Amino acid sequence: MGNNVVKAIAAMVMGAAAHSALVQPATKYPARPVRMIVPAPPGGTTDLLGRLAAERLAEALVQQVVVDNRGGAGGILGTELVACAPADGHTLGIIYTPHTVLPDLQKKLSYDALKDFAPVSQLT
Repeated sequence: MGNNVVKAIAAMVMGAAAHSALVQPATKYPARPVRMIVPAPPGGTTDLLGRLAAERLAEALVQQVVVDNRGGAGGILGTELVACAPADGHTLGIIYTPHTVLPDLQKKLSYDALKDFAPVSQLT
């Protein structure tokens, strides 16, 4: 074999070895129960929608989805919990009508209504 062929094979073997050292098995999602925060009191339409979504999500994920009602302050209390939660997918939040108007009504919110959340699905 030529010197260039040997070098090419050696480079491929070293590249494959380096790549295999970096590959790690993916962890299964969700690794623990999912928390769905509903920023409204129990019994209302937002709560009902959250519970229906949680039920379907639990079936799809084969994991428990816990509905956590955190009503108060026009939805600010529950929404703050969602904004402060780790972005690991184990805390979800229902965003509803007050979320769109609160930035205009409240001078200081502890979260940015447009930047601190990532949409996952529309529930209507």
